[in-house]
Amino acid sequence: MIRPDEYYMNLALKLALKARGKTSPNPLVGALVVRDGKVIGRGFHAKAGFAHAEIVALDQAGKKAKGATLYVTLEPCTHTGRTPPCIDRVIASGIKEVVVGMIDPNPLNNGKGITLLKQSGIKVRVGVMEEQLKSINESFIKYIATRIPFITVKVAESVDGRIATRTGDSKWISSDKSRAFAHRIRNDYDAIMVGVNTVLRDDPKLDPWFSQKKLLKIIVDSNLSTPENANLFAAGSPVIIITLPSRPGQETPNREKLAAKARIIEVKDRGGQINLRDALKKLAALQISNIIVEGGGTLIGSLFDEKLVDRILFFICPKIIGGKDAVSSVMGAGVKRVDQAIKLREMKIRRFGEDLLVSAKVG
Repeated sequence: MIRPDEYYMNLALKLALKARGKTSPNPLVGALVVRDGKVIGRGFHAKAGFAHAEIVALDQAGKKAKGATLYVTLEPCTHTGRTPPCIDRVIASGIKEVVVGMIDPNPLNNGKGITLLKQSGIKVRVGVMEEQLKSINESFIKYIATRIPFITVKVAESVDGRIATRTGDSKWISSDKSRAFAHRIRNDYDAIMVGVNTVLRDDPKLDPWFSQKKLLKIIVDSNLSTPENANLFAAGSPVIIITLPSRPGQETPNREKLAAKARIIEVKDRGGQINLRDALKKLAALQISNIIVEGGGTLIGSLFDEKLVDRILFFICPKIIGGKDAVSSVMGAGVKRVDQAIKLREMKIRRFGEDLLVSAKVG
């Protein structure tokens, strides 16, 4: 039998998910005001800069909130950001009890809201459905703790781990159903990242099929060899090109043309290549909290080499491409020994037509 706290917190979680892909760099948050077993106020945080979930729910409840219980998936905030702190409004509302799903990992809050509620004589319970709530906000938790975006690697590969033939042909390895799902999940992210070889080989648009969302596109391109007429510029979505600093006498001829179409960010050098950790820190400074990486094998391998990947989505398709010169899904340096292999956890398998989607957390 489901206990009342879990029942109402689950409703709040479902409210939070209505804003999936829209709140970054803020977390997903849902809230309910409950009195005498009835929900009298509902709210979720719809977008950064919009009212927080607690405020929306309390507005809906009005004066009836006095003496009621507030269920909220994340600890009410005590600091001023784009909006005033929620804690003052919660205390002023006359709420007698607050049930919190998880403590806010943001150092600006992180338990302060709980303390203020208790000091105001409000009963507080913490940790209801905590693991489920951490899961829906895993990108926010990493971003706020490390100031590095949460990285998901998405791959469509043959059974033998190839993403393109020896001639570079890659259309289409996965099925229509797989590609449709892959486009839908793009909406959950702030940005999509690819290496320049993917741009040169496939000339992708990198837009979600099922959304009007202007997804930020990031190209990792150390030599600024992205064509100025590449398809990814066509839709008018913002583009960032990550590159190395230009050196005197080695200026790239098309830098000026690309700078007119994209924001160029120079990052540190790492063994003659782009320092991806430095790149991600600079992207996080722009409040980019999560990125889906969709190729190619060199970029993906380097991200794994530097231990920067948090989640994988591997579509494994019933085809064998073969050939020592075919393009592998994960290249880079790799590990020296099998016991050094990158471990996956919480692995799940889902079927899309004849394809299998393997999803898992990394490390």
